[in-house]
Amino acid sequence: MAVKSNHVTIKGIKDGLVFLLDDQCELDELLQELRYKLEHSHQNILTGPIIHVDVKLGSRKVSEEEKQMILDILKQKGNLLIRNVESPPIEPETPPGSQLELMTGIVRSGQVLHHDGDLLFLGDVNPGGVITCTGDIYILGALRGTAHAGVDGNEEAIIAASYFAPTQLRISQMISRPPDEWETRETVMEFAYLKNGSMEIDKISNISRLGRDFNVFKGV
Repeated sequence: MAVKSNHVTIKGIKDGLVFLLDDQCELDELLQELRYKLEHSHQNILTGPIIHVDVKLGSRKVSEEEKQMILDILKQKGNLLIRNVESPPIEPETPPGSQLELMTGIVRSGQVLHHDGDLLFLGDVNPGGVITCTGDIYILGALRGTAHAGVDGNEEAIIAASYFAPTQLRISQMISRPPDEWETRETVMEFAYLKNGSMEIDKISNISRLGRDFNVFKGV
């Protein structure tokens, strides 16, 4: 049965061929037409000496497996040498909860806020309130309750707050009960992190010292 030829366009260029593949049709339909054209059309240029081929997929995003399916069809013609395949880059899949979540409110006594990933919380965590995250915790407000970052075992997680007066801090499995003088600490934003098996507290301006993949502003 003949295949309607409107998804595959073959153009000759100075040093080879360009295969323009429709990016709107179904992939199976495209592959079917590509096979048909290679078998029944353009026999005068698809046989003979080696021909360099550029493949253009337009805006179609394909996986490595799908791209290989297209190349396998083209390689059935022994004289076609694939030189280049143009397609949009495949963005890596973002694991669930890996992005920074923005929330606001107040975590009151007896309430528990849990998030999978990193959390930016605009508000206060009152005594008796709890925030837990698999990633980092950033609190633009007062932390007077409990914060547990890296609950799944991520020891690189951190806890930051505008005002540090927690009931308890926990990173991964490490628990730190704050010293009595925390109630009278400087009112600067700080963060807690693990170093050599113990929990440390530092000013937020020093967070780049962790060596993590932060974008650091260096001025002009």
